[in-house]
Amino acid sequence: MLKGFKDFVLRGNIIELSIAVVIGTAFTALVTAFTNNIINPVIAAAGGVNAEGLGFSIWPDNAKTFVNFGAVITAFVTFLITAAVVYFIFVAPMNKLNELTKRRASIEEPEDEPMPADTALLVEIRDLLTELAAANKEASR
Repeated sequence: MLKGFKDFVLRGNIIELSIAVVIGTAFTALVTAFTNNIINPVIAAAGGVNAEGLGFSIWPDNAKTFVNFGAVITAFVTFLITAAVVYFIFVAPMNKLNELTKRRASIEEPEDEPMPADTALLVEIRDLLTELAAANKEASR
């Protein structure tokens, strides 16, 4: 169990994971700023002049009963932007790199293909004939 942990630590995954967390946190702040300052005003404008955003109030006199569809749309847009950037900047290049690495490994070390059955049979016959010839040669001496 400790060997597995040691392999995990030495393989570099912790460093990669920490970098991903830092970059993800910074990028989330950027996307949040983008949606709060650009997307939210557009959604609020679609909701009307005096509206708090795109939504409606269940009880008009109570601000806490406002159902804010704009916030949900904003969260969805934030998620899509973040997921797209993470996929296209991190996941897709890493998949391509792993594919190239596997391809290079398979080129460097070709796998031994199993001998076809007919070839294996012919090899056995050849070996038996060689043994019979050697036995006949010793018997004739």
